[in-house]
Amino acid sequence: MYRVWNFVTNYSLLLIAGAVVALLWANIDPHSYHDFVEFVLIDDFFIGHAHEVDGHIHRTLTLHYLINDVLMALFFAIAAKEVWEAVILQNGSLRGKKAATPLFATLGGMLGPITVYLGLAAILGSTTFDAVSRGWAIPTATDIAFSYLVGRIVFGAGHPAVRFLLLLAIADDAAGLIILAIFYPSGELAMEWFGFSVLVAVATFVIFNWLPRYLDRGDQLRKRSTWMRTKLSFWPYAIAGCLSWYGFQEAGLHPALGLLPVVLTIPHADRAFGIFAEAEQYLHDILNEMEHALKIPVEIILFFFGLANAGVEFSSIGSPTWLVLAGLIIGKPVGVMLFGYIAAHPLKLGLPAGMRTIDLFVVGCVAAIGFTVSLFIAAVAFDSSVQLEGMRVQDAAKMGALFSFVAAIISIVAGKLLRVEKQHS
Repeated sequence: MYRVWNFVTNYSLLLIAGAVVALLWANIDPHSYHDFVEFVLIDDFFIGHAHEVDGHIHRTLTLHYLINDVLMALFFAIAAKEVWEAVILQNGSLRGKKAATPLFATLGGMLGPITVYLGLAAILGSTTFDAVSRGWAIPTATDIAFSYLVGRIVFGAGHPAVRFLLLLAIADDAAGLIILAIFYPSGELAMEWFGFSVLVAVATFVIFNWLPRYLDRGDQLRKRSTWMRTKLSFWPYAIAGCLSWYGFQEAGLHPALGLLPVVLTIPHADRAFGIFAEAEQYLHDILNEMEHALKIPVEIILFFFGLANAGVEFSSIGSPTWLVLAGLIIGKPVGVMLFGYIAAHPLKLGLPAGMRTIDLFVVGCVAAIGFTVSLFIAAVAFDSSVQLEGMRVQDAAKMGALFSFVAAIISIVAGKLLRVEKQHS
């Protein structure tokens, strides 16, 4: 089993710490908390929240924008790196038949929550449905770190269901990135700026990645590629990332995804060792070195992400809370179980050796822990002015994402009732 324990423990604990501080602060002194989160760092700047003033776009850089739109781009870049390597590298975990059933289960794990969320919202009436329908993607997310931790508790580190869960979670992250890009733009779309980001990525790949390797054909010393790696290092990609991020902001796409085109251009390893595998620390390709360098900064960023986004007053609990929670704890397990069964049996794609069909339901329960990405989608899905039942829909939906931790308890109970046999090696 891949040794990702230290990685997810560090990320999880700091994120939880930030969320706990935010919840306490928001319920003890909500005014000072919101003043802190919306603190204006620079007014009339070239990055920040956009609003029109006298016919011109005026941007204000707040602390919330800095955390969610600028710094979280590094988190999504790391997630994209793992997805990219899982898809393209030899032994990549999302390649070939071995990934077919998890990918099919991932589809069910997204359609199930959407169906439950929108279905229950429709039952509650048109007023509720109109207010919350934009948040349909919130319960589709799976938090890789927390799901992995709970998966180990339920199945044991050596159980094939844990690897199945990791494949499902990373495919879920990939789908989440696509959903954010397509369905939750940050403003009116300006495709010429998106074209700018793509052009920057293509030019970076050709000049700093493909061309040196092309010129080094037949040269065992690979002088040009080595010079690029040792002399220029990560700087061309860092600069390209800044330009691509700016292009996403101006294009109206969510800026937190702005580094994704450039991630695809960075020289990478020849084969995959697994999701956040310990063996990757010994690889010296630029992509892995950049991930290693970002590890501690991203841990700190996730603390501030929890601090800036989880500060919800308990009085905000309402129907959006229960809709998100129902989508996760009902829709996820049912969707994963149903689609996983279809893939494994009618489609004859099979399950990993040692994994039972009923284990799919337990995997779905574990995958119902949304947290990080669910919080992020809730923050971008609803404008803070949208209200229902006298409360902000955004806050109520965030509370549902936070409450998804109950899925951990449900998973442990389901594992006991369904007689999951733990495998520790």
